[in-house]
Amino acid sequence: MAANEPAAAVRVEGVNHFFGEGDARNQVLFDNNLEIPSGQLMILTGPSGSGKTTLLTLIGALRSVQSGRIEVLGHDLSGLHGSDLVAKRRDIGFIFQMHNLFDSLSAFENVQMAMQVGSCPPAEMRRHGTAILDRLGLGHRIDHRPKALSGGQRQRVAVARALVNKPKLILADEPTAALDKDSSRIVVDLLKELTTQEGCAVIMVTHDVRIIELADRIVNMVDGAIRSDVIMRDALMICEFLRTVDLFRNLTPTEITNIAERMKRRRYRKDEIIIREGEPGEEFFLTGSGSIEVRRRGAGSHDRHVATLGAGQVFGEHALIADEPRNATCVAGTDEVEVFVLRKDDFRRALEASASFKDQLQAIYFQRQ
Repeated sequence: MAANEPAAAVRVEGVNHFFGEGDARNQVLFDNNLEIPSGQLMILTGPSGSGKTTLLTLIGALRSVQSGRIEVLGHDLSGLHGSDLVAKRRDIGFIFQMHNLFDSLSAFENVQMAMQVGSCPPAEMRRHGTAILDRLGLGHRIDHRPKALSGGQRQRVAVARALVNKPKLILADEPTAALDKDSSRIVVDLLKELTTQEGCAVIMVTHDVRIIELADRIVNMVDGAIRSDVIMRDALMICEFLRTVDLFRNLTPTEITNIAERMKRRRYRKDEIIIREGEPGEEFFLTGSGSIEVRRRGAGSHDRHVATLGAGQVFGEHALIADEPRNATCVAGTDEVEVFVLRKDDFRRALEASASFKDQLQAIYFQRQ
């Protein structure tokens, strides 16, 4: 069993969705799977019409799940309708392009309405509401009504209303679209702060390249399906490691990035077997942290120690290159080992896509004979 991961705030399993009925029925989401842990800021990208907002509204309990399963903050949304869905929304913060502020209420009063359905004591509401509005640069506009505010200011009031209760899940659809550079940065810094200090999960639909650098993860959708899912910290670390490995040294930055995006993190505890000698090879491995003990069958029942692998070293490629069973057993040698895994079909695609990669593989393979 792998080491414990952060609890999942959202799980999406095999989700499809349709609009219309009869001959006009049109499928807009196709077999989507996603798991988002607490404390992660995830950006959802893709062209218009790719299904981003539809998926966001399903996760936010704004639509009923038709096919598949969605679990949000430990609650299964599948099969829920009407008032049952409304109840689940109370734990979620929403930031949408339509501000939906109450015109008859001031900026503070709009934020106060959110606090009234949360757990903030009435005596603390003025302080909390004022503090978050001030943080968003609206300290001088607290008592103004929406009609007296600019579009960007109204958007920031909507952000304050969504975040004041520090919800464990925040869904944001283009939250910086109406904001200038400085205001955008303030909003995204606040969202990031909630992930790191409060353990909130944030899912943000955006085309704003200014905020990509703060993302923990980027998921891309095309034609209703998730096409790529990249954890930024992992991707950067993988690219740095791959550049130092002979196998990948001659690849272009684009080729290395494409490989890194397909590698998935996996953790093992000490003495846990990662690959076993004699079994078919289905994956390629890059060591992220910890050490790997490489063993081969020796005389009798004892395995013979062959090597110890550390961070940045790869293993498992021989079986994929030669299409032969594993020629060694690899075991986690330290209390916690982190590896990055590339599936066989992705490894083969990389081989076919890059002549330099193929040449490097063949050279390294023959050196080991």
